[in-house]
Amino acid sequence: MQPDYIVVGAGTAGSLLAARLAESNANVLLLEAGPEARHPMIHIPAGVRSLHRNPALNWTYFTEPHPDTANRAIHWPRGRVIGGSGSINGMLYVRGNPGDYDDWSDMGCSGWSYADVLPYFRKTERYESGDPHYRGKDGPLNVVDYKSHLNLTHRFVQAAQQAGLPFNRDYNGEQQEGVAYSQMTRLGRFRGSTAFALLRPARSRPNLQVTTNAFVTKLVFEGRQCVGATFRKSGQDTTVRARREVILCGGAINSPHLLMLSGIGPGTELQSLGIPVLHDAPGVGKNLIDHYYGGISARVRNELSINQLARGWRLGREVLRFLVMGEGALTYGITASTVFTRSRPELARPDLQLLFTPASYNRERFGELEAAPGVTAVVCIVQPQSRGALTLQSADPNLPPRIEPNYLTAANDVHALLAGVHLVRRIFTAPAMAKCMVGETYPGPQANTDEAIVDALRLTGTTGYHAVGTCRMGSDAEAVVDPQLRVNGVERLRVVDASIMPMVPTGNTNAPTAMVAEKAADLIRASA
Repeated sequence: MQPDYIVVGAGTAGSLLAARLAESNANVLLLEAGPEARHPMIHIPAGVRSLHRNPALNWTYFTEPHPDTANRAIHWPRGRVIGGSGSINGMLYVRGNPGDYDDWSDMGCSGWSYADVLPYFRKTERYESGDPHYRGKDGPLNVVDYKSHLNLTHRFVQAAQQAGLPFNRDYNGEQQEGVAYSQMTRLGRFRGSTAFALLRPARSRPNLQVTTNAFVTKLVFEGRQCVGATFRKSGQDTTVRARREVILCGGAINSPHLLMLSGIGPGTELQSLGIPVLHDAPGVGKNLIDHYYGGISARVRNELSINQLARGWRLGREVLRFLVMGEGALTYGITASTVFTRSRPELARPDLQLLFTPASYNRERFGELEAAPGVTAVVCIVQPQSRGALTLQSADPNLPPRIEPNYLTAANDVHALLAGVHLVRRIFTAPAMAKCMVGETYPGPQANTDEAIVDALRLTGTTGYHAVGTCRMGSDAEAVVDPQLRVNGVERLRVVDASIMPMVPTGNTNAPTAMVAEKAADLIRASA
């Protein structure tokens, strides 16, 4: 079968896009560098942190050290498996703020306003609650509220209201701001993703072929037309050709990386590595934006946290609850409650997200829960002004690119981070939480000045896993793709993933990435 479309990458976008294109009876080849999603921890929501450092399922990227984050090389997990990062993420379902997409439209992305993209959000999701004007009830991707909560989560939600935040029943509805119980993609007791909700049933179609462990090393061009791709599987290189288009769905790291390896990128940078320049595109790899996470942890008493549920007889009980009733701690994922708020009242929309989990983690051993009961609230700067870049360090496709997110280089980001920490401290000392609070363990009472707080979070903060922007969509000369997601300067090549987002959404990026793929499917079919 010669495919009409070659889709590179079976992550959130690629899984959805390949399934949708196959509905039109076009022949589709989906190439994924990683294996099938058979690892049991992929499917158990509580297993997510064990996946972040598993090289069998993960690209295990690291950033370049930077003085504004204590000269650390920060680990950037990215999924290398069917489902991509949608198979290793925290399963939070957050669309972003309506104003995000109106900003995209104002930046030259015609057809991407909130009114334009809302139908695609609704098309993908199946959420039984909420206003049907905003929420979809018939889509393939199941979205649920947390099925069960520890009392600590209820305490946090109550304390946030005592600290002045409104309660929000649905942050994906009309209004984003406030404190809410988290929404997540889940199929019964198991992880939900576009790979499971759309790609898995579509694989029974004879016109869809999925090839795993197929690492695409280069795009194939005839003149300026992209006619195929070369991939490596089991040590052997194979070139496949597409009748219509090649579509990159590798994400904000791998899509620009592959473009540059194939001669599309900043000309002088490519030439310095001996890569022939097919199209001088200075925007490829630039405009890297990510959310920065800073965690505040505290010790609690007289309440159960996940720390206790993950040990001894309680762990055995939770395993039984998961297997028999499909509920309990193994279904939790990472974040039980979510806050969206503004660091300054004059802002038009939230620039801060707080993520609460009734657990605390050992800072010396990644992913390991502390023995004593604890809670964590993560402060996320969701409208960051810091900008980074991704560049090649070699023409060898096996070597990762150089990742420089430049976190906290913009003063406004530091101010927002501080405002978030002060808000968490107000919530943790509000009556509902104060009743069970022993005290803050990190940054701790010794961090009693703004300078000390910032120093602590520069030392321990990490990625929000929400990199975007490196193949920016727009109508200007430096945009990498146009509003139809076609790569400028060449033909028969598109990018469909988070890398095309000109700004990072206000919140997690999985739902917006699915929306991009859903809309792209219509754009591609309309041009066939």
